[in-house]
Amino acid sequence: MRITRADRSVLSDWWFTIDRLMFFGLLLLMGAGLVLSFAASPPIAAKYDLEPFYFVRRHAAMLLPAIAIMFAASTLSPKQIRRASLIIFFVGLGLMVLAIFVGPEIKGAKRWLQFGAVSLQPSEFVKPAFVVLTAWLFNESQKRGDVPSIELALLLYGVFALVLVLEPDFGQTLLVTLVWVALFYMAGINLLWIGAMGVAGIAGILGAYFTIPHVASRIDRFLDPASGDTFQADRALDSFLHGGWFGRGPGEGTVKDVLPDSHSDFIFAVAAEEYGLIACIILLTLFAFIVLRGLSKASREPDGFIRHATAGLIMLFGLQALINMAVNVGLLPAKGMTLPFISYGGSSLLAMALTMGFALGLTRKRPTAGHLKERTGAETDAEQGGIREQAA
Repeated sequence: MRITRADRSVLSDWWFTIDRLMFFGLLLLMGAGLVLSFAASPPIAAKYDLEPFYFVRRHAAMLLPAIAIMFAASTLSPKQIRRASLIIFFVGLGLMVLAIFVGPEIKGAKRWLQFGAVSLQPSEFVKPAFVVLTAWLFNESQKRGDVPSIELALLLYGVFALVLVLEPDFGQTLLVTLVWVALFYMAGINLLWIGAMGVAGIAGILGAYFTIPHVASRIDRFLDPASGDTFQADRALDSFLHGGWFGRGPGEGTVKDVLPDSHSDFIFAVAAEEYGLIACIILLTLFAFIVLRGLSKASREPDGFIRHATAGLIMLFGLQALINMAVNVGLLPAKGMTLPFISYGGSSLLAMALTMGFALGLTRKRPTAGHLKERTGAETDAEQGGIREQAA
């Protein structure tokens, strides 16, 4: 079936207004994630006495829903994205609280809800909704002084961050804090606020260090490897040395046999060992292309809400990828954060599809007010000309 501009269907309108380069870049990332799941997943499946391609099949099964979510979200208008975000945020926040009380405890955290064979991590879906709502509130603060937008944005952040800490999920708390502060700065808020938040952030990190043992342990091992077990970080770093430029070949890596999270948090290390630094650079370039293209489009957007929301969603995507890669090469302590569209994880994959679907929807080509006026005027002139000809 050929799609033409003469069509008036939703698909035709979407195809000719979407950023196709960004869309295809995201599809390439999904394809790379499926290929790498073949490399990283079988040893994990063997540890749980599952058939070798159990996690591969689950990952592949999530790709079609992810593409569908990304497409559906990208067809929404900015107003619809804002309304959807409002619903997703409050429903997701309620599910996060429910998970703390009734969810299964995994590795000391209660972040998931179990629905039969399906496990859901609500916080993953709350993140893009939180970014969109925060962008809208900050934009409103610039347009209307009679609405307590800054106070509401602070309340929104405070509630979300508190529930994340209670799960606990300090990696996600750091991520949403960085994006929130960046949006705060973009909104042109007084730098004294930024300084105050910086002090509060440092105080929060110190508080977590002195009150939560596993946080202190991770930081200590990162700053002084001799102070504790650094097995995962050392093996991940070794994979880059063993793989060299071109890798040891598909299926020939050994890091996936010893790392418990090689199919999720450390899949970048598996890629380095089996496919080499060249493959890692290609992945990094693809992430960079999507981030730079998204930020470039945001910078040219005249509408304040769309500009801030797009930038925030792209930063959420880019910073998560950056943190994951930095952990894999030993530049940050382990945080349990997935590599977008690459790592195994249904909630992460679907939620990141929602995130980038919103970004694609916000960056679609739309006629400006000036173009509409010019077009309306031309159509009116043509109609009047036709009337004059008929009268003659």
